[in-house]
Amino acid sequence: MMQTSQRSHTMRCDQQRRASGHFLRAALLAAAAVVLPFQSAANDKIANRVAVFSGIDKITGRIHTFDVYIDETVQFGALQVTPRVCYSRPDTETPKTTTFVEVDEITLDSNIRRIFTGWMFADSPGLNAVEHPVYDIWLKDCKMDSDVPPPS
Repeated sequence: MMQTSQRSHTMRCDQQRRASGHFLRAALLAAAAVVLPFQSAANDKIANRVAVFSGIDKITGRIHTFDVYIDETVQFGALQVTPRVCYSRPDTETPKTTTFVEVDEITLDSNIRRIFTGWMFADSPGLNAVEHPVYDIWLKDCKMDSDVPPPS
């Protein structure tokens, strides 16, 4: 009698574990079905060919906007700006425009000194803008084409 009762209890526990496992799997699949489409949409990024920067010359007070092709270098005053990537999102997504950029300074004795390497964010221009005693540079946008002819 004791063995039958114990066996019956063990079988009920096994059935509950299996049912619990099925429920857990079903819950995880349902959660994945809800989250994955949003995650893939959030990870959609467009690799652009041109980064658009703005820079201010603090001496004259003038702000200049200039296009730079990816992996090309443009000089702004005593600074050389070289974007390595420039990402944006599709128009259907929340804007998020970023670039990874290197900025070098040409010193008075004609040496080149790296003053910035990192990510810039168009929606937070003050977060990682290049601040220099004479020039400041920040990311404005990314785009596929420019009015400036591509480098040859």
